[in-house]
Amino acid sequence: MKRLSTALVTFALALTSASALAAPGLTQAECHDYPFTPLKHTVTHKQLMQELSELEAVGYDPTGDDNDYPTDLDNAEAKLHQEFRRDCMPAQVAGNPTGSAAD
Repeated sequence: MKRLSTALVTFALALTSASALAAPGLTQAECHDYPFTPLKHTVTHKQLMQELSELEAVGYDPTGDDNDYPTDLDNAEAKLHQEFRRDCMPAQVAGNPTGSAAD
C-alpha cells in the first residue's frame, strides 16, 4: 500500500514539477504564499504539494537515498529560500546595498 501511495504522490509531483521547472522564477503569488509567509490557518494538502514541487524544482528528490536525508532536504530548502530572496525581495534587502539589479 505504501508503495502505491508513493507512486501516486510521485506521479502527481511530476506533473506539478514540470510546471515549476518551466517558470523562470517565483511568481508574485508564490512570493506571498506558503511557505514564505506565515499562515493564520492550517496548511492545506494543495499547499504542501506545491511546496514539495518547488523543492523538487531546486533538486530535492523524495524518492532518493534515505542516507542523504535530511541534508538533501535542507539543501533544497536553502536553494528555495535563495530563490525567494532573488525573486521576491527588493535588491537592497536581498543583500545588494546599491539597489541595482546587477549582482
